[in-house]
Amino acid sequence: MKEKKKFKVLNLYACLGGNRYKWDEVAEEAGIDMKVTAVELDPELAKLYQERFPNDTVVVADAHQYLLNHYKEFDFIWTSPPCPSHSRMRKTNTGEGERKSKATYPDMKLYQEILLLEHFFKGQYCVENVIPYYEPLIPAKKRGRHLYWTNFNLPSDLNGRNASNFIHSKVGDLSDFHDYDFRNYKGNQRIDKIARNLVDYEAGRTIFETALGIIRKKDVRQTELF
Repeated sequence: MKEKKKFKVLNLYACLGGNRYKWDEVAEEAGIDMKVTAVELDPELAKLYQERFPNDTVVVADAHQYLLNHYKEFDFIWTSPPCPSHSRMRKTNTGEGERKSKATYPDMKLYQEILLLEHFFKGQYCVENVIPYYEPLIPAKKRGRHLYWTNFNLPSDLNGRNASNFIHSKVGDLSDFHDYDFRNYKGNQRIDKIARNLVDYEAGRTIFETALGIIRKKDVRQTELF
C-alpha cells in the first residue's frame, strides 16, 4: 500500500473547530495523512476542542504570535482573527450593557496576517473574517456573511447553509446547526457569541477541498477564477 503524503495544517483562533469539522473526510478522500495543530487562547474552548478532535495537537497560546513563529512548518493555514472591531455591528447603537457598540480602533492584526501569508508563506492559506463596516483594505472574496483571503480560487458557492438569521437564533438552534451543544462551554465568554461566530462546517469543508484540488461534480460550473 502506498504511504499517504503527510500534510500539516495549522488552525488558528480554533474556537470549537467549526471550519475543521469535516476535514477528516476531505483528507481521507484526498489520500493524505493530515496532522492538525489548533491554537486557541481560551483554555475552556481549547479543552472542548481537544475533546471534539482528540487526534489534533491543541496549543493554548496567542494565535497571532504563534503564526509568526511557526508558519514555515505547515502546508495549509486557516486563520480567523477576532472580528468585533471590524464588524458592521460596531457602528450600531442597539443593545445595552456589553452588547452596546463602542468606538474602537480596528484590530490591524487581521491585515498583518494576510500580508505575512501572502508574501512569506509557501503553502496555501485561508484568512476568514466578517464583512467590515469599511471598504476592506486588502481586496477579498465575499461569500455569504464572510470575507475570505486565499491564494487559491474559491467556488462562488461554498455549499454553506442558510445562516442569515444567526443574529436572532437561539443557542439551541445554533447547536443543531453546528452539530455541537454549546452549553458544554463553562468559560467566561458569551455562549451565543461563540455559537454565532463559528464557521459553517460545510463552507469549511468546501474551502479545504478546494485547497486540496478536490472539486465535486456539482461545483465545477460554480468555480470562480478570482
